[in-house]
Amino acid sequence: MTVTNQPEPWLRGTRTDVPAVVRGVLHALDLAREEVLRACEGLTIEELHAAPLGLTPLAYHLRHIPRSLDRLLSYAEGAALTEEQLGLLHSENEPGAEREELIGGFLAGLEAAEPRIRRYAGADLEAARGVGRKALPTTVGGLLVHLADQTQRHTGQAITTAKVLRALRTAG
Repeated sequence: MTVTNQPEPWLRGTRTDVPAVVRGVLHALDLAREEVLRACEGLTIEELHAAPLGLTPLAYHLRHIPRSLDRLLSYAEGAALTEEQLGLLHSENEPGAEREELIGGFLAGLEAAEPRIRRYAGADLEAARGVGRKALPTTVGGLLVHLADQTQRHTGQAITTAKVLRALRTAG
């Protein structure tokens, strides 16, 4: 999926069927999808697992982004994390996954998050929620904003790692 000559998703006039906060969160996921796929284009499986100059591998970000969405949305839904979610959390940096598994898991995780996020259209964003075993206080809105922020933070790190990999490839 190569997107060229288009403004960022939030400037395209899309997703107008949901309120602004939910729209912004969905646009953050749209942007992540486009930018991460572009960053991974043409990289080998070895490069996806590489940690150039000590940077976190792209494979980690491809796993972490959708899995963190799932965890944060569980908290927004008022649920504790499951054993499966905790197991996946601890396996995000494991080597060996193939390109199709990494990219497919990334895309599937973003797709699975969308209907869960859409459920908050019209919801009370000030509703109290707890995060983690200590149930640290936040709100539904806080969790939604954080998942957009978290997604974009890791997207930026993935883009940086990809640029370093390409620079090292060219220099080598």
